[in-house]
Amino acid sequence: MYTIMGVTGQVGSEVARHLLAAGKPVRAVVRSAEKGQPWARQGCDVAIADVDDLSALTQAFQNSTAVFVLLPPNFSPSEGFPETRKVIAHLHDALAAARPGKVVCLSTIGAQATQPNLLNQLQYLEQRLSSLELPVTFLRPGWFMENCVWDVEPAVQTGVIPSFLQPLDKPVPMIATADVGRVAAELLQEQWFGKRIVELEGEQHVTPNQIAETFTELLGKPVTMQVVPRETWHALFTSQGMSNPVPRMQMLDGFNEGWIRFEGLPRKGRVGLESVLKGLLARHA
Repeated sequence: MYTIMGVTGQVGSEVARHLLAAGKPVRAVVRSAEKGQPWARQGCDVAIADVDDLSALTQAFQNSTAVFVLLPPNFSPSEGFPETRKVIAHLHDALAAARPGKVVCLSTIGAQATQPNLLNQLQYLEQRLSSLELPVTFLRPGWFMENCVWDVEPAVQTGVIPSFLQPLDKPVPMIATADVGRVAAELLQEQWFGKRIVELEGEQHVTPNQIAETFTELLGKPVTMQVVPRETWHALFTSQGMSNPVPRMQMLDGFNEGWIRFEGLPRKGRVGLESVLKGLLARHA
């Protein structure tokens, strides 16, 4: 049994689909029976568990050959990440009690960075799960190409996309979520001992200008990137409802300044930027 968290999200759904295609039994961990129905129709076992419910989470992980775990996103955390630390404690304790055969944990590029930033949440996750007496793989993907979903509306409407990644000609290691899910499914089926880190990026790094150029080609009209000045970020993010935008700002600084980076030689994905942007535009149409 392959137990998958986050099946209603981009990565978890890809993990489950690849395992189902390989003929593997899949248990989908969802927060409600309604969310589990599409997966039940595909033949999945469905476990209803919230990350705040340690008992339900432990039960969901039991009798598993392998478990795929991730953190629910929190882009505006309280100082010190107390909410995230509680979730991490539950994941650790549930895995320790259920003792699955192995664990693949979705982490991130730059999880090793010592500078304060939003991705420290994944560093804490890695540190805590590293204490498990289980085989654990930490999958560290680059910047998700699907973050360009926020670029679609301005690209279509005005042809000018605001960019927080700067300078506009700086290459950024990116990856498609389809590749993240595929590789996670492959890792779940591998055998290993102890702890290991697998880093993952696309075939080529991508600059913000290349994103604009790809939109230009796909839309058949000029699209350009426009730098959002750093001094405006705090007020802008606050106006968008973020109570604590500083960690997110620090994360963006990390990409822009280059200290959020890979430690080793990443594996390469197969899906290119054009394919991802085509999909995002099709959803928008």
